[in-house]
Amino acid sequence: MQLDLENLKFTLHTTDAQSKARAGTVVTDHGVIDTPIFMPVGTVASVKGVHQKELKEEVNPDIILGNTYHLFLRPKTEILRKAGGLHKFMGWDRNILTDSGGYQVYSLSANRKIKEEGVKFKSHIDGSTHLFTPENVMEIQRIIGADIIMAFDECTPYPCDYNYAKRSMHMTHRWLDRCINHLEKTPFEYDYEQTFFPIVQGSTYKDLRRQSAEYIANAGAEGNAIGGLSVGEPAEEMYGMTEVVCEILPEDKPRYLMGVGTPINILENIALGIDMFDCVMPTRNARNGMLFTAHGTINIKNKKWEDDFSQLDEMGTTFVDREYSKAYLRHLFAANEYLGKQIATIHNLGFYMWLVREARKHIIAGDFRQWKDIMVKQMDKRL
Repeated sequence: MQLDLENLKFTLHTTDAQSKARAGTVVTDHGVIDTPIFMPVGTVASVKGVHQKELKEEVNPDIILGNTYHLFLRPKTEILRKAGGLHKFMGWDRNILTDSGGYQVYSLSANRKIKEEGVKFKSHIDGSTHLFTPENVMEIQRIIGADIIMAFDECTPYPCDYNYAKRSMHMTHRWLDRCINHLEKTPFEYDYEQTFFPIVQGSTYKDLRRQSAEYIANAGAEGNAIGGLSVGEPAEEMYGMTEVVCEILPEDKPRYLMGVGTPINILENIALGIDMFDCVMPTRNARNGMLFTAHGTINIKNKKWEDDFSQLDEMGTTFVDREYSKAYLRHLFAANEYLGKQIATIHNLGFYMWLVREARKHIIAGDFRQWKDIMVKQMDKRL
């Protein structure tokens, strides 16, 4: 089943001579995305704790992510349609990607049944029963109105039995065909176009990943995603699967590794040929007092920061790094002040954006590999 759509333009500018790292540009109706890129996660139409103004002016991402499962349950598709889509609803005029809800449904293991038709699940909000099928998930994503929408897939757990992983992968492929079939009959809701990405599955089995990557590449979509990683497997397994898949996925299309990961994971996967990332880690860890920096991670709740009046981060990526001290942020966490979580979140998101943009600069300059190796050592420390 092949897609016949041309709504996204990807230009590959440079590939690093000593790795597979790539610098490119994705263009959609909502603007330019320089790759490699990190997408802050805005699950329920908000990047937790961050105003859109701060997101735009300080973190400054080209694209953010929304979640189909959560938006479907709340505020519901009829509200989003009345608003004119997610961009207008949340006051965000740059790019948005929505995942299909496959991962959320996977994480509801006690409250869902997976069949060929689709997935029946109970809402985590009120216990009401719903059915996601490849067809209605395409319709929901049309109404949400993201620039990039994802195929409905099954995300397997880790560890995963080989036969289960194989059956699940084939079902994901059949679901992909149904997604494509239905998309071609479902017009755009708004005055801009959407781009569809299928998802490679296959757990941590190289032969399944190869098979899946071939099937996904043959769909002829304008970009491709790799799912089912960062679900508890060791980092080396993740890198092994990414490497196998990137050898098969077309070079002239963007590659999106879903749900990954730590700053080190991101750099190592950029080196393997990945262009796009998303992860809740910078925001979730920030709310627990963990700050990522170029020199290692800081647990701001530790007593050692109590009288450290130095800037939050001397690199000064965002205004919070320059305006607040480590001692002040530690105090806010100790006093359980919301502001503490907001400051930490802006810092971490700013750092992630700095990291991928710096990676891009080094890919273009031709010294990415050396820079990456230094950064990985530095960031692997507890400060």
